Amino acid sequence: MKVAFYQSCPVYGDVEYNLFTALGALCSTRADLYVLPELFSTGYLFGSRKELSDLAEPVPSGPTTRRLVDFCRSEGCAVVAGVAERNGKKLYNTAILAGPKGLIGRYRKTHLFSQEKLWFDPGNTGFKVWRYRDTRIGLMICFDWIFPEAARVLALNGADIICHPSNLILPYCQGAMVTRSIENRVFTITANRVGTETRGTVELTFSGMSQVTDPLGRVLARAPKATEKMMAVEIRPALARNKKATPANHILRDRRPAYYRELTERS
Repeated sequence: MKVAFYQSCPVYGDVEYNLFTALGALCSTRADLYVLPELFSTGYLFGSRKELSDLAEPVPSGPTTRRLVDFCRSEGCAVVAGVAERNGKKLYNTAILAGPKGLIGRYRKTHLFSQEKLWFDPGNTGFKVWRYRDTRIGLMICFDWIFPEAARVLALNGADIICHPSNLILPYCQGAMVTRSIENRVFTITANRVGTETRGTVELTFSGMSQVTDPLGRVLARAPKATEKMMAVEIRPALARNKKATPANHILRDRRPAYYRELTERS
């Protein structure tokens, strides 16, 4: 399976330009599965919830989802992309999985980062896994990386690949995702963005370094820190189904959940 990410530099608020640029990049490289960054079509630094609402779209009926589905249908592929979703009065930071036949799945961000708590409603989908062809795909978004429970639940639900649309600010994620691959024996695809957004007195610079990691923690592809980049690599998703760390140790079956109750009993 050939997987790819597009490390983009969106223009805040210009959905049409950002979508046109992303689709052009995807057309430049043939792949079976593409991953785009978090909020790839809108930019990130919203001035208010009202501003977010004006940019957000329904899923799957909004134009961004529909055009991604059209691309998948034309190219016979799947795309994971981060979008601003409007659902009634609710606003979600959402990742969609689109395929040739339409929307395959959606995930709404569970762990909102910093000012996102002012703009978005907390996600309510949980961590699900969807099948595309013979591959099982799980979704998480950006700051979910710091909660190891997110990737572990996806692994327990059978994910071969964790797709991870991101707008990373903190410098730790890329290294942490190597650990997430090792401890769950999964492939990960982190699609980050680059560039700086400034709104009023707030300025954010995004860290780039999008990457693909394999179940042994090897970095198969990594983009630079500050430039847009399209990268693709061949993987064998079935390798993620071997969960043995040693001949005697299975990373899922050797778990002892009775001793982990504090994870859910304490809040």
